Amino acid sequence: MLSAQTLQFLEDLKANNNREWFLANKKRYEAYKAEYHQLISDLLDAMKPHDPSLGMLEVKDCTFRINRDIRFSKDKSPYKTHMGIWLRTGNKGTESAGYYLQIEKGNAFVGGGMYCPMPEQLQKIRKEIEFFYDDLEQIIQDKNFKSVYGNLSRDENSTLKNPPRGYDKEHPAIEFLKLKSFTAIQKFDAKEATKKDFVAQVSQKLLALKPLNDYINRALTAQE
Repeated sequence: MLSAQTLQFLEDLKANNNREWFLANKKRYEAYKAEYHQLISDLLDAMKPHDPSLGMLEVKDCTFRINRDIRFSKDKSPYKTHMGIWLRTGNKGTESAGYYLQIEKGNAFVGGGMYCPMPEQLQKIRKEIEFFYDDLEQIIQDKNFKSVYGNLSRDENSTLKNPPRGYDKEHPAIEFLKLKSFTAIQKFDAKEATKKDFVAQVSQKLLALKPLNDYINRALTAQE
C-alpha cells in the first residue's frame, strides 16, 4: 500500500513539473521512491508463488525512472507524474508479455499482455492465433478473466480496419488477427492504493492475465 503523502507528491509534481521545485522537494521524492520500491517488492512476493516466470525479477527490474525522455517530445515536462510498475514474464533479456500497474489520479489501472509488439513478434503472435485461436478464445471467455477485464483492449490505434495481409477475412479469429496490441486493463481509483489489502487485490487481478501472458510467450518462443 501507499501513503496519502505519496499520492499527493505526484499531484504536486504535476502542478509544479520543473527542476527547481523537484530539487526543493528532494526529501519528499526520496520518501516517494522508498514506497514505490516497497510496493514492487510486496507485489513480487505476492505473485512469484503463482507465476514462476517472475522468479528472477528484482525490484530494480520493474521500476521506471521518474525523468522523462524529452528529446523527441513536444512536451518538455521533465518528470513523469504517475507511478508505473512493469513485471516482465519470461527470460531476462528477451521480449515477452507482462503485468503492468499504473497509479495516477484519474488514470490508474492494472493490466498487461503485450503492447505494440515489433513486426517479427506480431507475426509470431498472429501465427499462433491462426492455428490455435480456440486457446485464445478460451482464455478470453474464462470467468476470472472476464470478471476483471471483460475483453482484450480495442481502439482505433490498436486495431486494423482490414484483415492483415495474408489472412482470410472469413477466418473465425479475424477480429483477434486485426489486433496490433494484445492487452487488457481495468481502471481503478488511485485512492485504492492506500488501502491495506491493495497488494492482495491487485495481485489477484494481475494474475487473471497469466493465461494470456503464457499464450503470448508461447507464440514468441515457438519454433518455425
